[in-house]
Amino acid sequence: MNLKEYIKNKSKDLNIDIVGFTNGEKFSHLDKFLLNRREKKYETEFEEKDIDLRLNPLNTLNEVKTIIVIGISYNVDYETKKRPYLSGRLSKSSLGEDYHNVLKHKMNMLVNEIKKVTDFKYFIGVDTGPLIDRELASKSGIGWYGKNCCIVNDIYGSFIFIGYILTDLDIECDERIKAKCDDCTLCLKACPTNAIGDNYEINARRCISYLTQTKDKIPYELRDKMGTKIYGCDTCQLVCPKNKGITKGKNKDFIPMSTNGYIEIKELFQLSNKEFKEKYGHMAGSWRGKNVLKRNAIIALGNIGDKDSIGLIEQGLKDDSSMIREYAAWALLKIDLDEGTKILKKHILKEKNETVIDEINNLIKYFSTLSSHKR
Repeated sequence: MNLKEYIKNKSKDLNIDIVGFTNGEKFSHLDKFLLNRREKKYETEFEEKDIDLRLNPLNTLNEVKTIIVIGISYNVDYETKKRPYLSGRLSKSSLGEDYHNVLKHKMNMLVNEIKKVTDFKYFIGVDTGPLIDRELASKSGIGWYGKNCCIVNDIYGSFIFIGYILTDLDIECDERIKAKCDDCTLCLKACPTNAIGDNYEINARRCISYLTQTKDKIPYELRDKMGTKIYGCDTCQLVCPKNKGITKGKNKDFIPMSTNGYIEIKELFQLSNKEFKEKYGHMAGSWRGKNVLKRNAIIALGNIGDKDSIGLIEQGLKDDSSMIREYAAWALLKIDLDEGTKILKKHILKEKNETVIDEINNLIKYFSTLSSHKR
């Protein structure tokens, strides 16, 4: 029996769009690259700090010989509806079922199919493990690195989720595919925050996808660039020529259920934590909790700039979360400096958190300075 062909066939049966194979050798060529990123402060809190863990599969599974890498397209067809005016946009990757659960389930089923013909040791990883998923995808030939650091597949484009199974099986490896971006720089030019460099490197701390997930304070100058995005960002993928005319995914798990690519901001303000989990808890975009999305929604309101939303934003000043109160202050001043200042000076009189008070005062100075420069 040809085990490699058997695994490929079973993958098709499970609606796994792409499968590739690579060895368990250390990614030694990335050592200096990662150290350089660290020196530039491009790393985020979501990345494994131990570089050797990121580079060496042997640290995850000591017996590893072959790594099975899968790709599943989330670029599925679904009925779209007109987006309400006061709403926050969600990236394609956050719609439908949480991809971590979907891919883990499919890989567990694939493992069960393989175990019918041979026993083996394994470890399943999807995004949250220490290894660099995209490097595994590149090594296994399921796609190639784009300049936006996404993995691009010739059939499905870059809208793919990546998962992997470390095994002690001995299977012939596939070859890495050479990058095909050539002289194209559309993603570099389109990135709202200039996070994408010209050497296949990204400053993750400027990436809007990261900004919508971090709980760290978002720099004022980057909040403007977020627009109405409240989770993720697809800009660099949407402009990519390699994503034109691609084959659509067939996994119904990624068809939106409780959202159509957006969340209405007023509703987000009204939902309790329990109601939020019941309605949106299945999505990958919900993993940071309601407050992070609510913070992003407040930024979106500030960027929309509609004075009719001031009353809604004022509700944020009463929120139990100091983070929400601080961002509500930013949005009020962004929309209307004079009115926002009046509201916030009254609020300061009853605000008990000194950090929030300091932030409000800093924001008033910041926007006042901006206003004077525009005159």
